[in-house]
Amino acid sequence: MWRWLNSLQARLTMLLALASVAGALIYAGVTEWPLPQLLIWMQKELEVKDAAAITAAVATAPPEIHLGVYGTLGICMVILLLLAFWLARQVMAPVSRLLRALEGAVASYRDGDFSFSIGVDRRDELGELIRMHNALGQTLRDQRQHLVQRELLLDTVVQNTPVALVLTDAAGRVAYSNIASRHLFNEGRSLNGLDFAELLADAPEALRHAVESGEDALLSVEMDGSEETFHLSQRAFRLQGRPHRLQLFRRMTRELSRQEVATWKRVIRVISHELNNSLAPITSLAHSGAELARRGQTERLPGVFATIGERALHLHGFIAGYASFAKLPTPQPVPVAWARFLEGLALHCRFRLATPVPTEPSHFDATQIEQVLINLIKNAHESGGADDEVTLSILDLGRELRIEVADRGPGMSETVLAQALLPFYSTKRSGTGLGLALAREISEAHGGRILLANREGGGLRVSLVLPQGATR
Repeated sequence: MWRWLNSLQARLTMLLALASVAGALIYAGVTEWPLPQLLIWMQKELEVKDAAAITAAVATAPPEIHLGVYGTLGICMVILLLLAFWLARQVMAPVSRLLRALEGAVASYRDGDFSFSIGVDRRDELGELIRMHNALGQTLRDQRQHLVQRELLLDTVVQNTPVALVLTDAAGRVAYSNIASRHLFNEGRSLNGLDFAELLADAPEALRHAVESGEDALLSVEMDGSEETFHLSQRAFRLQGRPHRLQLFRRMTRELSRQEVATWKRVIRVISHELNNSLAPITSLAHSGAELARRGQTERLPGVFATIGERALHLHGFIAGYASFAKLPTPQPVPVAWARFLEGLALHCRFRLATPVPTEPSHFDATQIEQVLINLIKNAHESGGADDEVTLSILDLGRELRIEVADRGPGMSETVLAQALLPFYSTKRSGTGLGLALAREISEAHGGRILLANREGGGLRVSLVLPQGATR
């Protein structure tokens, strides 16, 4: 109840009631008392030239002075308008002050100044609006402070990262740069406001061409008498409604060196393991053969020699596999008729064709792609699924050719999927880890890619994607 009495609605209700009472009093004052009596008194006091006419008029007139309906309404309207103007001014004065204060607050917010607040001395809806405004200002001030702190943290991180960062505007001028980019392009001096194209004019040609291409790239350049490898990432976006471009130059030399050393260590471990597995039995069998020959037990020597030959043949195949991976020739794409190609592939492995045989020839190196598909189909048969579930699909997508080998084995875990295409990575005890790596190498040499994904319902799908549009 008390809250309603302090509301604007209650105040307006009381003002309207007051205005109604004032209107009734004014109307009574004009028509009944005191205005008619005041006019009669004034009339008696006035000196009139024609007294007889006035006396006759007064004698014949009623004792009250009648102003008429329109005269009465006119006088009432004038008095009510004056009263309404005064009351409206009194009522709207605090509202006008509040609106001016809110206007100043909005202008301050527009300019980014959130320190503006309004004093609260009301308990009605306007007072609640003022308190909400002040709370909004406090929230904006807190958010501004947090944003400033985060911007300082982000700027500190960006400035001290080893990745060179350059942000350019639509005109190609540097809008932001970090310490690494200053050392890379301007001998430690600031880049802000400079034309990035002019800075690149003194950079190595490979780096300049990579930036001008507008795409991500991995490149090697000669710097300070040594070769440096960079990974360039470029992204275009709009900042404050204006186009900008962000270039990230990451030095990869040290990382690639670590990866190269780790790869060579892995190669040495794999080769050493395979050589030991073959040479140890050969050494043991050679010693056994010599002992049998010394004892004259020659009937067992053919078995010993056969086992030695088998192990030597396995070792030869192992070394040949590494040699073929290391000496992979440049692919020679030619038009390949699918019917004949699939007939030749069926002589080396078993599969079920899940799509119709394409009628149009495709362009690729038939020998290398056949080697890839033989390895993929062999892996599919070794996955543990049914042999009749190993399928081959050929999808001509116009600009791309998609060849899929699928099985119904257990598939791969996320960890294995992430590393399956790396050289020398294998989950098989006797695997070399070169099958999928060789498939990736051949697909990328063709300008394509290889994709691995688990199938719904179990199994793995390996997709070989090759470009076709440029050769048709």
